[in-house]
Amino acid sequence: MFSKRVVNVGNLAIGGHNRVFVQSMLNRPSEDVKANLIQAKELEEAGCEIIRVSIPNEESVATLFALKNNFSCPIVADIHFDYKMAVESVYAGADKIRINPGNIGNKEHLGLIVAACSEKKIPIRIGVNSGSIPAYILKTMGRTPDGLVAAVQDYVRLLNNLDFDNIIISVKSSDVIETIKAYTLLAGHCDHPLHLGVTEAGTFDVGVIKSAIGIGALLANNIGDTIRVSLTEDPVKEIEVALNVLKSLGLRKGLDIISCPTCGRTKINIKNIVDNLRQALDKYGLLDANLKIAVMGCVVNGPGEAKEADFGIAGGNGEGVIFKDGKVIKKVQEEHMVDELVDLIILMQTGRVKQ
Repeated sequence: MFSKRVVNVGNLAIGGHNRVFVQSMLNRPSEDVKANLIQAKELEEAGCEIIRVSIPNEESVATLFALKNNFSCPIVADIHFDYKMAVESVYAGADKIRINPGNIGNKEHLGLIVAACSEKKIPIRIGVNSGSIPAYILKTMGRTPDGLVAAVQDYVRLLNNLDFDNIIISVKSSDVIETIKAYTLLAGHCDHPLHLGVTEAGTFDVGVIKSAIGIGALLANNIGDTIRVSLTEDPVKEIEVALNVLKSLGLRKGLDIISCPTCGRTKINIKNIVDNLRQALDKYGLLDANLKIAVMGCVVNGPGEAKEADFGIAGGNGEGVIFKDGKVIKKVQEEHMVDELVDLIILMQTGRVKQ
């Protein structure tokens, strides 16, 4: 159930039947304008569609202002505790404000944030993590999916009482199962757009698995409108993982290289072929091509099991066949496989060879 309600964040429409958008967060010192501009450019080039920046002080508002003047993608101000930074961020051009209302202090301060957001017609993301559930809810529900959802519902009512409902919601946990349960429960109780993520997922090796399971399980059940893969890593890696998750679920088009895990029948170096193929496709600007390419170790797995691939290689003993749409095109030696395959792909992509 992708959210029925649509919320505009900058030039993007979030929710409804719009596509799932990818978000990440800058991790350079918030006061360092130049470093954040450089990193934001890297994220944009990697495919990031929403960029979030932490705003802990006055100096960081200048960074937000610079980002808004250099990038067309939405810029989100991440606020903790200081309501003044939220208000200043609104007037500096933020496209969305992310807060945990429980950290703001009092209703008067929250009211000032809401007033500014209402005036500028920008949404607020209510973000509650398992570590920030209010004490009064912890006493009765504990650190549970029900507790996360109860906290968010209370905060939504708080904003609604201030005549504000331009809201996006997140209920993240570092526990994958808790995350899935919380979002599933929340999706049944509201129609606001949902921002997905497994918070503090960890380093790349572990974080990728946690994020793919948590985010993927929810998206597979039509829950979620924006996503962030939270890794202790260069945020560019977050974008790569997020896009791969979306591609795997058929929610994004793009290059999909499938390759067999190999076995005792394999007589060619599959890993080297895949690596060389990626490099060659990158060289010719084809990494974003909407293609499925198979690299298979033997005739058992290809082209038969890879017949849905647009192009592919099936290996033999130091040689193999190149196939297209499940049909063998030619036999080639191992050392020429990648070049021959890429030549064929380029020709087919430019229309210089008949289908």
